[in-house]
Amino acid sequence: MQFSRLRLSGFKSFVDSTEIDISSGLTGVVGPNGCGKSNLVEALRWVMGETSAKRMRGGEMDDVIFNGTSARSSRNLAEVSLFVENPELKAPSGFNDSKELLVTRRIERTKGSNYKVNGKDIRSRDVQLLFADAGTGARSAGIVSQGRIGALINAKPSERRIVIEEAANIRGLYTRRHEAELRLKGAETNLERLEDILMSLQSQLKGLKQQAKQAIRYRTVSDQIRQAESILLFSRWQSNLIEKEASEKIELQASAAVNEATELAARASTKRANISEKLPALRTQDAEAASVVQTITIALNELDGERSRIDQARTEAATRLAQINDDIVREDALEKESELAVSNLMAEHASIEKSSAEEEGAQQQAASRLAEINQDADLLEKKVAQITESVALNEASRASLGRQIELAEAKKERLFVQISDVKSQREQLDENAGSAGHVERLESALEKISQAVNESTSKLSVIENDKAHCGELVGEAYRVVQDISSKLARLEAEKESLSAMLSANIDMDHTPIVDLIDVNEGYEKALSTALGDDLTAPIKTGDLVTGKRFWTNNKSKHKGSKLPEGVEALANQVKVPEMLKDRIDQIGIAYDAETAIRLQKELVQGQCLTTVDGGLWRWDGYVTEPGIASSAQIRIQQQNRVKEIERNTEILTSEQKNSSDELKKLRERLDELDTQEKNERTNYKNAYEELDAARQRLSLAVQEQSDWNNSVNRLDEIIKQLTIEGQEADKQKSTAGKELESLSDIENLRAENAANREKLSLQRSKLVDARAAYDEIVRVSRDRARRLEAISIEHKTWLERSEQAKIRIEKLESRRGFEQSEIDRLEKRPQEIVAQRNDLMDRGQVAEAARREVADLLATSEVELNDADKISRQADRDLAERREERIRTEAALEKVNQSLEIIKNRIEERLECLPEQILEKAGIESSEELPDLTTTEARLERLTRERERIGPVNLRAEIEMEELDKQLTTMEKERDDLTGAISRLRRAISSLNKEGRDRLLQAFDTVNNHFKELFVRLFGGGTAHLTLVEADDPLDAGVEIMTSPPGKKLQSMSLLSGGEQALTALALVFAAFLTNPAPICVLDEVDAPLDDTNVDRFCSLLTDICQTTQTRFLIITHHRLTMARMDRLYGVTMAEQGISQLVSVNLEGAEELRDVV
Repeated sequence: MQFSRLRLSGFKSFVDSTEIDISSGLTGVVGPNGCGKSNLVEALRWVMGETSAKRMRGGEMDDVIFNGTSARSSRNLAEVSLFVENPELKAPSGFNDSKELLVTRRIERTKGSNYKVNGKDIRSRDVQLLFADAGTGARSAGIVSQGRIGALINAKPSERRIVIEEAANIRGLYTRRHEAELRLKGAETNLERLEDILMSLQSQLKGLKQQAKQAIRYRTVSDQIRQAESILLFSRWQSNLIEKEASEKIELQASAAVNEATELAARASTKRANISEKLPALRTQDAEAASVVQTITIALNELDGERSRIDQARTEAATRLAQINDDIVREDALEKESELAVSNLMAEHASIEKSSAEEEGAQQQAASRLAEINQDADLLEKKVAQITESVALNEASRASLGRQIELAEAKKERLFVQISDVKSQREQLDENAGSAGHVERLESALEKISQAVNESTSKLSVIENDKAHCGELVGEAYRVVQDISSKLARLEAEKESLSAMLSANIDMDHTPIVDLIDVNEGYEKALSTALGDDLTAPIKTGDLVTGKRFWTNNKSKHKGSKLPEGVEALANQVKVPEMLKDRIDQIGIAYDAETAIRLQKELVQGQCLTTVDGGLWRWDGYVTEPGIASSAQIRIQQQNRVKEIERNTEILTSEQKNSSDELKKLRERLDELDTQEKNERTNYKNAYEELDAARQRLSLAVQEQSDWNNSVNRLDEIIKQLTIEGQEADKQKSTAGKELESLSDIENLRAENAANREKLSLQRSKLVDARAAYDEIVRVSRDRARRLEAISIEHKTWLERSEQAKIRIEKLESRRGFEQSEIDRLEKRPQEIVAQRNDLMDRGQVAEAARREVADLLATSEVELNDADKISRQADRDLAERREERIRTEAALEKVNQSLEIIKNRIEERLECLPEQILEKAGIESSEELPDLTTTEARLERLTRERERIGPVNLRAEIEMEELDKQLTTMEKERDDLTGAISRLRRAISSLNKEGRDRLLQAFDTVNNHFKELFVRLFGGGTAHLTLVEADDPLDAGVEIMTSPPGKKLQSMSLLSGGEQALTALALVFAAFLTNPAPICVLDEVDAPLDDTNVDRFCSLLTDICQTTQTRFLIITHHRLTMARMDRLYGVTMAEQGISQLVSVNLEGAEELRDVV
């Protein structure tokens, strides 16, 4: 695939649609700094999938959109399109439907970007893979941006390794290895965490087993407590029912007494109400009379207060009137003062204008005199300066010519000494000529050492493969050991759980007979159905009997009858204690239920038939259908399971030992391979160091031979050059002597210049006096002008004051008339107040007499009301006492009801039944006599203490144990999966390291060969090579550049000059590029540090690479020689600030046109 065109629109400074042709050959881009040339390179990288805004010289990706200028508004989108030729359809399969691909990337502000190929939307990763398959991309080695050469020069050896990695195209391997290492680290962390969790869960499982055993005992005691509580609660329920009947009788008697007291209180309340009806009217009359008296009293007080206020108002009005008169007098004086000030200002203004007219003539006369004196002084200054310059030039020429003569003589002496030294060095070089045979011997030794390095590399590869295979076997063996350990742990947990359940029974001091029976598998149901709860009874030992059920060794003299024909005895499938054999002999096993029903009639007394599925047919006609499970059956099954677990445990323990031994051997083999790998790596390191030393010796020998040839040529050239410089020094001395003799005498010029200086000093004194007189006249004139302006402002101010004074006088006259009329009104008001007061006094005496009469009637009625109220309160107190008595009886009854309700709720809560159902649920006959409360409470307290001694109990222990066991099984499977994943990841990392190491070494050799050729071509001679340093492993090693430019010894690149370093870095860049050529190579001002000769070599190299690899070059440059060698040239301009434009010239076409013309 080849790139053909690049189109931009709205991208950074290229706001308008711009297209650049990238045809075969060299395409140049020129323009001043800051015009946007590098934006073309960034556009190319951006369309190829660049995702870092920082690499695009921005803070975020939206910064690539044109951001606007002072003349143009910003854009909201940017688009870059790249035309790719695909004539051979070598693109990835999804893009081979066309021979030309149009790759477009478009970004909208705040919405992100999207990609299209020939109009179809695709992912960013697809675009990156498209260009990666073509050997290029946004971060390809073929795109050399500004600063890349300098960064390569200043880089550390480990940083330069990136160039070799890009040439080897193993950056993708590094990415996959990094991802695998991250996954490996995560898997190992998860495995460690999982192991810790498993250990914690196994510890919890042991605790749960103990808790399950404790829970069984807890439930047994709780059942006994429940029965005792049932008896106690039933007894309390009966006692409260009796107490409730007595409380109801007392409550009826209290209610009758309350009714009688209520009737008496009602009669007393009626009498009190009749009296109370009369009081409101009397109280209203009394209030109205008192209100009239109060109103008159208030009016009198108001009149007295008004009279005193009138006196005060008259005094204040008189004071205000006097103040107004004073203000009028003050304003009259101010008006007169303003008129006087205005007349004074007008007189001063006229005087100043008269003086100004007289001074205009004097100012003009002083100005003309000052100009005349200044002109004479300027003429004298020019003349003095001309003479002074002539004197200085003469003196400088004499001094310069004298120094030239001295330098020429010194140079001749120095050149003579140098020529002698150079000839001496030339003779020494002839004596120390190098030998070509020494170089051949070093080359032969280098070849042998290279073979040793290759052999060591092959051995390392074999050991790494064996180590990876052994690691897989170790992982597999470890998983087997872990599986067996998990199985053993589960079996042990199940055994402990079953043992705990088998050991839990009501009587903890005696073992039930069922624990002494061995039953063949499949016959547990038959045995448990035939014997039932008799299996839970213990065997009596000694004369002490602690329980009500037990087995004894009766040894009956009467043997039982034989079982019917065709029936197998159960005794053939079980092993029982001696005291149970007679019972077992009378139990037969039928083939199925139909056989048992048919043979049931043939059974004799004491015999029974059973089936393997748990059915029972007894001699007396009793039948139990199959499918009913019993505790004895479960116990027998649990015992059989414990035995099976013990057998499996023995087998797994043996397998675990064998697997552990195998794992130990494999780990020892893995350690042995580690040791071999370390030893072989040491051998590889020593061989590689010897190889590197041999290379350096060979390079040094070649360099010494080249240095000898170069030194001889250089010394011959120096002798020739020094001879020419001696001849030039003689010519310079002769010419300087002639010029020195032609210079004229300067004493006359110095005398004339001194006289002119005295005249100039006198003229400057006159100029100072004239300028002082003129400045004084100007200052006085400016002072008069400023005073005239001040007079104008003061005149205006005084006029405004006069007008304001007149306005204030008019206002004060108006206020004086108002205050006088107010004083007249206040003098008439006292007489009116006296008449109003006399009228109010007469009305007050009449109102007071009426109020006393109404008050007497009201007092009599209130006495009658108090008597009736006392009688009513006594009746209410009696009624309250009766009601309190009734409330107490009701409270007692309510308390009894509450007690009953509490007991009922407790019965429902604790026993989950009604009070009437307690005895039935507890299994107690209603006719049975119950123990007294004291005995029951004592028994309940004893059982409660026993349960408390058990301590905290986890009643969900059995369920939690089962859930925890399932969780352990799941997590062990996860552990096995993690172990397998870790093994696979380690193999993958080892494989990636091996592949990367091989490819890196191969690429290093290729790049080194190219670098040697390109260095000689760019420098016109010399030698150079690359070497790996700092580490044994090539993947961690650095790259050191050893160079020997023509005429210099072999040394590190850091010791070269700036231009030589740049040329060496260019050789390395193109060496890596030639190892893995890309369809396009972009060079951004890489020729900046090169001189004209090196630029010409650089351009010739580009032309040869272009013809050899078919690579198309896009070159940004400022150098005229580079521009001249381009096939086509684009100029980037910024005629409008912030807007880049593209101008193109096809130089190849122009040359063809010139040839035709």
